[in-house]
Amino acid sequence: MRKMTLLFQGDVLSVATRYRVFPVKYRHILQKYSAYYNVLPLADKQKFQKRVLRFIHSKRFISRGFSKVTDEMKVLISAAATQLTFGLPQIYLTHFDKILIYPDTYYSTINKMYHVGEVNPRMGAIILSWKSFVDGYADPTDSFNVGIHEMAHAIHFENRIRNSEFDFLDAESLYVFGKIAASEISRLRRGEPHFFRSYAGTNEHEFFAVALEYFFEKPVEFRGSLPLLYKTLSTLLNQDPAELYKLR
Repeated sequence: MRKMTLLFQGDVLSVATRYRVFPVKYRHILQKYSAYYNVLPLADKQKFQKRVLRFIHSKRFISRGFSKVTDEMKVLISAAATQLTFGLPQIYLTHFDKILIYPDTYYSTINKMYHVGEVNPRMGAIILSWKSFVDGYADPTDSFNVGIHEMAHAIHFENRIRNSEFDFLDAESLYVFGKIAASEISRLRRGEPHFFRSYAGTNEHEFFAVALEYFFEKPVEFRGSLPLLYKTLSTLLNQDPAELYKLR
């Protein structure tokens, strides 16, 4: 994948965008940077475009420390969310109406630490470092992806918040995931060799987020190493990246 260029000039939405026609410019952005979008069959590409456009129009994208949010930022952040929810009924993370974007890592006055991204249910906000987001998609196979990681957290929260999208994840699959996660977290904390990086052992929320990074970026290896967990996530999200990427 070609390295993304950081853009900080403001982009004006076209008339076509306002009337829900997916702009050619947006399609070119997806084609250039989204490995997931590029392996979708044509009909699914069109469905993906519609969901990305609806996500864009359902959020306020807010710049922090630079001038204005670009179309590239809006499209790619929206595509990250759409990628995770694509197999589900139309889920747009309704509770999270704000996307805050920093140019680089940012300092949190709450926990006195620097962050590359976070999800704040109280604020209804998903917060991202653009540089870290870009780095995550620059290599689509390294299992480090801030966009996927933070959208995974947002999905976990959204599923439990009582709104129009409440309880959209299959309860049985979630239960099975919880049982597997508890066992795998124990292994990680004991320092046993593991397919996931050690950060997944922090807690169940971080385990879920890291698992989805591997699910989308190393699906074949994931399926071979942790087949029951992979199958559970595939059922939970109603998609199978290992099979999808065979279409490349």
